[in-house]
Order: sequence, then C-alpha cells, then structure tokens
Amino acid sequence: MTLPTPPDALTPAEIAEKTVATGQRKASLSTGKTLALAFLAGTYIAFGALFATTVGAGATGVLSYGLTRLLMGVAFCIGLILVILGGAELFTGNVLIAMAWASKKVSSLQLLRNWALVYLGNLAGSLVIALLIFWGRQYTFGSGAVGTLALSIAGSKTHLEPLQAFSLGILANLLVCLGVWLAYGGRTTADKVLGILFPVTAFVAAGLEHSIANMYFIPIGLFIKDFDPAFTAGVVASAGLNLDSLTWVNFFLVNLLPVTLGNIIGGAVMVGLAYWWIYIRKVQ
Repeated sequence: MTLPTPPDALTPAEIAEKTVATGQRKASLSTGKTLALAFLAGTYIAFGALFATTVGAGATGVLSYGLTRLLMGVAFCIGLILVILGGAELFTGNVLIAMAWASKKVSSLQLLRNWALVYLGNLAGSLVIALLIFWGRQYTFGSGAVGTLALSIAGSKTHLEPLQAFSLGILANLLVCLGVWLAYGGRTTADKVLGILFPVTAFVAAGLEHSIANMYFIPIGLFIKDFDPAFTAGVVASAGLNLDSLTWVNFFLVNLLPVTLGNIIGGAVMVGLAYWWIYIRKVQ
C-alpha cells in the first residue's frame, strides 16, 4: 500500500501571493468585525505574556538567564498561535497588509483604517486581561514571584531610551512577521505552529520589543504599582527594583510610541515590502 505524500509547504512566491490576498480580505472587513477580532487578538497576546511571566517567575538564581528567556519565549508563542489558528486581527501581523497596498489592492485609507482599528482593539483586549489578572491577584502566586517579575519587566521596558525602544521594535516585528509569513506557508496545523515557534521564541528570548505584548506587560505592572502599594513596597525592598520610570506617560510616550513605529518598519518594510519587491513587483 502506497501512503499519500504529505503536501509541501507553500513556496515563498506562493506565500507572497497569499499574503496579498489575505491583506485585501483583512482590509475589507467591517468595522465591527475588525474591532471584535482585534479585541480577541489583544487577549490572546496578553495570555502569551501572562504565560511567559508565570514560567519565568522565580527562575533567577535557579536557571541561567538564557535558559530562562528561552522558556519564556516558548511559553509566549501561545499568543501568536491562538491569533493565527484561532483567527484574530493582530496589529503587528497586519502591517503585512502593506503588500496588498503596494500591489494597489488596498488603498492608503483602507490600510490606515485597518491599522488604527486593530491597534485600538488590541489595546482594549490587552487591558481587559491585565485588569482581570490584577483583580484575580494572580500576580501574588508563587509567593509573589509572578508579581515581582511583572514589575521588573514593566519597569525595564519604561526605562528604555526612545532610540533603543525603536531599534528593538524593528527587530521584534521582523521576527514576528517572519513567523506569520511561515505560518501562511503551512498547510497543516503542525506546519503553522512550527513556523511560529522559532521566530517568536527568538524575539522573546532576545529581549526585543513588541507593542501589543507591551500593552499587557506594562499595564499589569502599573496596576500593581498604583493599586497595591503594599505588595510593591515589599518587592522594591526585597528585589531592589527602581520603578520611578514606571508611569502611564512613559508607557505611551517612551515605550509604546517608538516601539510601534519600529514594529511598522520591521514588519511592513523589512518583511512585507521586501518580499513584495522580490516576488510580486515583477509580475505586475
């Protein structure tokens, strides 16, 4: 008996064509559907960030820095896996709509409308999960180790210099969009998961900056700092954290703004438009 040959993954040229068609479809979604799917994506990425924080909690002094970051990266992958396989609209993946825009299948207004709606929906979903985690006091688990790491992550992200945040944002979404690109090329669930796994793990392990992930990582730290001062004081005393930079203003202006701009460059230009120029431009 001859077993059927498993179908090969799509070629890069075929992925490019699929990405253009997918971008056209995404840009044509109604406002309500776009916001709803973006809200879901925000919650999914927040779950990835929550999982990564929980996995990394208390690992300092037990595991090496690199191994801890590796495990956190693997855990974070659940976020993009849920987005791609579950079906949701993620801003950092939707920057690839730039390929459909360059192909003149999507107008500039449609492109900006999608990005704005998805960004706002992602923010709303991330904040809801951060609030639920705070109200559920999940950050106190592990004898407070989860909250300690959450405050440390949030504080370090708001302490970045703008150019540093911008540069790390470019690198992060270059890898994330490559993960999306590989997932588009997969024909099976396993193909898509494996396509996501290594690029996303790499960006988290390397400490790069992802705007939508930061919509959870930083607000959960702010909620703990602002509304549980006793817990925060204990963490500052025991872990020696400096949380002076952890403010809402720094969240939006020092981190989120430059990281978002970097994410657009890394995904739309260095992945989307680069592949458009290589595989699509010639056939127009």
